[in-house]
Amino acid sequence: MQSLKIGLLGLGNIGSGVYSLIRRKRNLVTSRSGVSLELVRIADKRTKFPFAVPKTLLTKDARSVLRDPQIDTVIELIGGIHPALEFVLEAFRNGKDVVTANKALLAECGEQIFRTAEKYGRQIFFEASVGGGIPIIQALREGLVSNQVQSIHSIINGTCNFILSEMSERHIDFNVALKQAQAKGYAEANPKLDIEGIDAAHKITILASLAFGKLARFQDVYAEGIAQIRSEDIAFADEFGYRIKLLAIVKKVTDGVETRVQPTLVPKNHLLANVGGSFNAILVRTDEAGDLLFYGRGAGQKPTASAVVGDLVALAKSRSGEVKPRTSFPKGRLKIKGISSILSRYYFRFHVVDRPGVLAQISSVLGKYQISISDVIQKEWRVGSVVPLILLTHAAHEEAVRKAVKVIDQLSIIRGKSQVLRIEE
Repeated sequence: MQSLKIGLLGLGNIGSGVYSLIRRKRNLVTSRSGVSLELVRIADKRTKFPFAVPKTLLTKDARSVLRDPQIDTVIELIGGIHPALEFVLEAFRNGKDVVTANKALLAECGEQIFRTAEKYGRQIFFEASVGGGIPIIQALREGLVSNQVQSIHSIINGTCNFILSEMSERHIDFNVALKQAQAKGYAEANPKLDIEGIDAAHKITILASLAFGKLARFQDVYAEGIAQIRSEDIAFADEFGYRIKLLAIVKKVTDGVETRVQPTLVPKNHLLANVGGSFNAILVRTDEAGDLLFYGRGAGQKPTASAVVGDLVALAKSRSGEVKPRTSFPKGRLKIKGISSILSRYYFRFHVVDRPGVLAQISSVLGKYQISISDVIQKEWRVGSVVPLILLTHAAHEEAVRKAVKVIDQLSIIRGKSQVLRIEE
C-alpha cells in the first residue's frame, strides 16, 4: 500500500474541504486506490475554526511544515502569489512534492515553479487549479497525448457565467445580478478578479501551456471583463440568435496562437450557449478525438477538494511506478498573437441621434476600414432623441475595428461610448 504523509498549508474554504474529505472518505479512497492519506500537520494563521481540528495537527508556522522530515507531500491552498511561491519552492528544495489549486501562482510564476521542480526531481499536481472537479488537466496532459489540440473555447469563471445567465433569464442589469452573485457566495465582496476576466485569464494560461506544450505567459493573454455588458446587449444578442458568455479561448490559427478572455456572442444552438448558472464547460477540439466537452461545477469547496484528493492519489501511484511521474513540463515559450491582429466578426451597439443619414455616416467610416455590415437593428427605444443602433459585421481585423470605432465615437451623431463585442461561431 502506498502512503502519503501530508502537510496542508491553508485551512480556509478549500483547505477545510480537503481536510473534511480526507477525514470522511479516507477508507473509501484506500479501498479503491490502495493509497493511504495521512494528514501530519496543518498550517494556518488562525487558531479557531467552525469545525473540530485536533490541536496536535495545527501550527501557525508554515515553514515548520515544509521542514518536517515526516512530511513528503505539501498541499498549498493559501492562494495568491506570495508567500505561496516561496513555500512551494521551499517544499521542492526539501524533497517534497506539491499539490495545489493556485491558478494565479501557476499562471504568473509557472516557469520558475516548473524549472525548480525539475531541478530537484519533484512533482507538482494542479488539477484543481482549473475547472474545480472537472478533470481537464489530466485530459490534456495524458488522455489526449496523441492529439493535436486545435482550439479550446471555455466558460471557466462561474461568477461571470452566473451573472450573465441571470441578466439573460431575469432581464436584470449587471449591478443587480452582481449583488445576487455576492448574496449567493459566488462573488467576493471585491469581485474584480472575476468580473474583469483576470481569474479566467489565469486559467486559460494554464490550459494553453498544456494544450500546446509550451509555456504561455499570463501577461500575453488579453483579458476583457463583463462589467460593460448592459441588459440591452443581452436583448439585442438574443434577437440576432446569440447569447453572451465570457469565453476563455485558445485557438491555433495559420500564423500563431490566439489566447484571450472576452465577453462573446455565441449562437443559441451552441453547447456553450446553454451552460447556465455557475457551471463551467470546456470545449476542446482535437484532430483525432474530435470535439470533447467537459462540464461541471468549476469551483466550490467540494468539487475542488475532490480534485485535490484525486491529485494525491495520482501522486502516490506515480511514486509506486503505476503511472508515469509528472516530472516533465512544458518547454519553451508559446508565441501568443496580440489582440490587434485577430480576425473576428463583431457586434456594435451605438447610441445615436435619431435623424436621417445616421446609418450612412457610420457605414461610410466602417467601409473606409474594410469592415462589412451583415445585419442591422434600429430600435425605437428612445431616450430623448437618442436611439440604439445595432450592427453585426462580417469577419474583420481587430486593429481596423478599433480605429473605425475611435473615429465613429467622435461623430456628432454619437452619444456615449460605443459597445464592441466579438462573435464566435
